[in-house]
Amino acid sequence: MTESLNGIIADLERQKVAIERALEALRGLDGTPAPPLESQPAAMPAIPTPKRRRFSAAARRRMALAQKARWAKAKGQIEAPSPPAPEATKRRISPEGMKRIIAATKKRWRLKRAAEAAALAEKTAAKAAKKAAVTKTAAPLTMAQTAG
Repeated sequence: MTESLNGIIADLERQKVAIERALEALRGLDGTPAPPLESQPAAMPAIPTPKRRRFSAAARRRMALAQKARWAKAKGQIEAPSPPAPEATKRRISPEGMKRIIAATKKRWRLKRAAEAAALAEKTAAKAAKKAAVTKTAAPLTMAQTAG
């Protein structure tokens, strides 16, 4: 790991030297003297910028109208831009539609419970039939067989 870091550092140092030479050459063409290396401020590490927040189209529209109103007020204009037409409301389920959805859900659950009850009854009946078959086939042992 340290070898790879040393290699990276060496490459960066070579690039730094090449950039400094190129800057000196360009400054020489311009005629401006190069500043001494010691007086250059240390490079500040870049601060990562947070991701920008995304706004919906409606929110951007409201912000734009609010900004126009602020500018109109600052410029002394009497009339501010007219407010936007009311946005289309989201579709909502009618009370009748909601009743149909509730009824369908209740029916679906009722059918599911009935199917589970039928499966349980079938399973219980199968167990009872199996138990009855086992008890019928097993004949009781006589005293002579048990004394052996």
